[in-house]
Amino acid sequence: MAVYESANQNLKTMFYNRREQDAIIQKINKVHQKLARTPPESALKYGDKLWLKLRSLYVAANKLAECEVTVSIDLISQLDTIESVQTVSQQRKQASDQKRRWVKADRDCSRLASSIVSQRTPAEHVNFAVGDQVAARVTPDNADKDEWIVVKVTRFDKDTANYEVIDEEPGDDEETGQTQRKYKLQPSCIIPFPKPTDPSSTPEFPNGRQVLAVYPGTTALYKATVAISHRKKKTDNYLLEFDDDEEDGVDGLPKRLVPFYHIVPLPEGHRQ
Repeated sequence: MAVYESANQNLKTMFYNRREQDAIIQKINKVHQKLARTPPESALKYGDKLWLKLRSLYVAANKLAECEVTVSIDLISQLDTIESVQTVSQQRKQASDQKRRWVKADRDCSRLASSIVSQRTPAEHVNFAVGDQVAARVTPDNADKDEWIVVKVTRFDKDTANYEVIDEEPGDDEETGQTQRKYKLQPSCIIPFPKPTDPSSTPEFPNGRQVLAVYPGTTALYKATVAISHRKKKTDNYLLEFDDDEEDGVDGLPKRLVPFYHIVPLPEGHRQ
């Protein structure tokens, strides 16, 4: 039944979410230990880089925690449904009618999901809601390189048909003194992320396919190549090789684990 598959999928999402959280927490603890060993009067020697890194880690941890809350709420509802199903299945008189209702509900959900996916392609026809986290190109069309980052939608301007978004990462805007950069973007500069709770909403990226993905531990997106598709490993994560991502002691490009909901198709004409 669909409810069992969805619950199992959410359990996998929780598992990999927790694993990402553990990795980030370990990085946070290392920074804390480093600061704890440093006298307050000597802490300034690290400059802004260490503090920005620590804030970036906390932002990433917070996003993973929000995802965990969303998935856990869905999972509780699904487990309640499974418990109800098991109880009803023991009652022979009601089993047949209940089964017909489940089949109808599954078909309706499948049709609804197909309709939503079709409406979300291409990106310029997507209606983004306030609070949505999306991938956005924040550089102008004539820029030498495209810069893609994770932003949050804050407003839709009906007069210009543009979206107002905010970069939640710290910035250095000396003119305005703002620590968070704001942008007004055309819909064509925005790509929706797949829903973390619905792997079926994302396209399948086979091995060798070039994509745009969030580099682990950051909120920036870069061009990458699929090394191992998540379907082959029966997980919700991909192993990606990011362009120009070199690491000492590693032959070739290192393979980075990236969840499916942090990967989008590579835009046509992408410049990096």
